[in-house]
Amino acid sequence: MRAGAIAERVRTRLPDVVVARDEATVFVERDMLIDALDWLAAEPELGFGFLSSIQATDWPGQVPRFWLAYELRSTALHHRIRVKVGLPEDDPRVPSLTSRFPTANWHEREVFDFYGIVFDGHPELTRILLPDDWEGYPLRKDEELGGVDTRYHGAFIPPVDKRTSA
Repeated sequence: MRAGAIAERVRTRLPDVVVARDEATVFVERDMLIDALDWLAAEPELGFGFLSSIQATDWPGQVPRFWLAYELRSTALHHRIRVKVGLPEDDPRVPSLTSRFPTANWHEREVFDFYGIVFDGHPELTRILLPDDWEGYPLRKDEELGGVDTRYHGAFIPPVDKRTSA
């Protein structure tokens, strides 16, 4: 099924759908996320039973500040859809999908590790790539750039946030 046909079918239940670059994206509120994903997976014409990824973006100064994008695929019908949900800066949390999609386990931990978004009900929401004692969330746009001092063939290259044009 093409993106336009997917969007028309989804619009009957979830009205905020757009098609761009032949990809369908549906926007849902945080409290409707579980119901929306359950319906997308259970609807026979859609069959979005596989969660292939979760991406996060950070937009400081915007409302909502954080956006999560869930990529769903139908392995039987060979099509996909993106589901987006916005999260406010003062409460960046969303329900965990690990009980519905086993692949959510790692993806949610990665988003938590780099953005600090909390997935309520996750069985082990701990850092997955950074050390346990790491402070902050490195992919947030208000995080310091940092870096490490580097020596390259005798030249000293300071961390990114310490460089000057002089």
